[in-house]
Amino acid sequence: MITWNNLNTVPAYQELQKAAAINLAEAMAGEKGAERVGKYSVPMAAGLSYNYAGKQVDEEILKALAKLADEAQLAEKFQALYNGDVINTGEKRRVLHHMTRGQLGEAVVADGVDKRSFYVEQQEKIAELANKVHSGQITNAAGEKFTTVVQIGIGGSDLGPRAMYLALENWAKANNTFKMEARFISNVDPDDAAAVLDAIDVAHSLFVLVSKSGTTLETLTNESFVKDALARAGLDASKHMIAVTSETSPLAKSDDYLAAFFMDDYIGGRFSSTSGVGGAVLSLAFGPEVFAKFLEGAAEEDKLAAGKDMFANPAMLDALIGVYERNVLGYQNTAVLPYSQALSRFPAHLQQLDMESNGKSVNRFGEPVDYPTGPVIFGEPGTNGQHSFYQLLHQGTDIIPLQFVGFKNNQMGRDVDIQGSTSQQKLCANVVAQIVAFACGKADEDRNKNFEGGRPSSIIVGEQLTPQALGALLSHFENKVMYQGFVWNINSFDQEGVQLGKVLAKKVLAHDTEGALKAYSGLLGI
Repeated sequence: MITWNNLNTVPAYQELQKAAAINLAEAMAGEKGAERVGKYSVPMAAGLSYNYAGKQVDEEILKALAKLADEAQLAEKFQALYNGDVINTGEKRRVLHHMTRGQLGEAVVADGVDKRSFYVEQQEKIAELANKVHSGQITNAAGEKFTTVVQIGIGGSDLGPRAMYLALENWAKANNTFKMEARFISNVDPDDAAAVLDAIDVAHSLFVLVSKSGTTLETLTNESFVKDALARAGLDASKHMIAVTSETSPLAKSDDYLAAFFMDDYIGGRFSSTSGVGGAVLSLAFGPEVFAKFLEGAAEEDKLAAGKDMFANPAMLDALIGVYERNVLGYQNTAVLPYSQALSRFPAHLQQLDMESNGKSVNRFGEPVDYPTGPVIFGEPGTNGQHSFYQLLHQGTDIIPLQFVGFKNNQMGRDVDIQGSTSQQKLCANVVAQIVAFACGKADEDRNKNFEGGRPSSIIVGEQLTPQALGALLSHFENKVMYQGFVWNINSFDQEGVQLGKVLAKKVLAHDTEGALKAYSGLLGI
């Protein structure tokens, strides 16, 4: 029987608090450090591995974390989730995003429908449309092929799909699977839509409107912006737009779209990259076969995440080390640092994934928790970040745990040898140097040049950022966030914190304001 308990009532947590903290600089020095690098590593899907040698853990702490995993019933709770239990208590919904890429457990029937079959059916319909667009069976009014796809959406309808597109754009070009350029419109700021529309040929562009409810203010505003541009170009908008929405939304059976593909309430926006939300734009951009490989990598990693043994479950292990850092060591932030330009928007996606999921101060039953929950997430690709905020990471007053991502090979296959090493080798040398510099530091009598070290990090390493590797990487972080929510006994699958601002914005636009709301409205000329 599963029980849901606050972290500070779990016996293993008390044990974890009593465990002696390790001296990371000493643990990572010399041959001891080399042994740790070889020992503290867990295989992931698609040839990736999670290495946590640079974390402030030892055998005693890891043993306590494994005990915490068992006592908090993490594997059992994940099993309940993928078997269709109502895990999203805030909205009284199942949580089924894993089913968009595979079936880990028993069949789940909801609303009279087998959900795995439903998601596969939508993927097949998207693949059919994408193939027809690529072959020229579906064209613009002049009979010419579409060359650009533009996604209109915000939040999870933008951040994940945009990050995944950018991650695979160069790989697709190098592997001759690049079909259409993708652009994204998200911000209700008119300059966002205008800049995209000015940069594309609207006559050869296919627009993907993504809104589960069909009522998202920013998305519908941007749709109107796009329709106006199409009309001014003498084009029929209904021949240039498709919708990704729910079956019950006003968009579902509208004649305003070439086609509509469906999602449901069991997949939150920030978990929707492997659903039709990401599937439509990625299948159009790279082909359905590439999207299928992306799903394959995510499904393979999900299987690892379902394991009960923490030491063979990289997502669970990463999550529990993060809980130790947040709740015992007191670290408030986490930096995500991919040493891959292709992952330039991946930290932005993880900001939403993590902070929208676990930015909660009440437990699953609505009771206040008296311990920290989700950390602040930020990041940029290396080596750019090194010339930006790494100063604070190395010598600032706060210790910030770091999550690196690195690949042995680049995506494009092009490089140049300068001063005895290639650009890729220089990139990899930098991430290696940073891990050791953060952990070990460097003593100097000049305090301005002294590095204390003891700054923890992990790294996910792979051969190359392929569709399968990207899927595995996405799954890893989705499952890490889920497991941390389970440990903290919070609901990671609703987002009430984004609603109040929306309600007040509608009052402002209706001129139904008073007090500070009215004063600020006047300040901004509304």
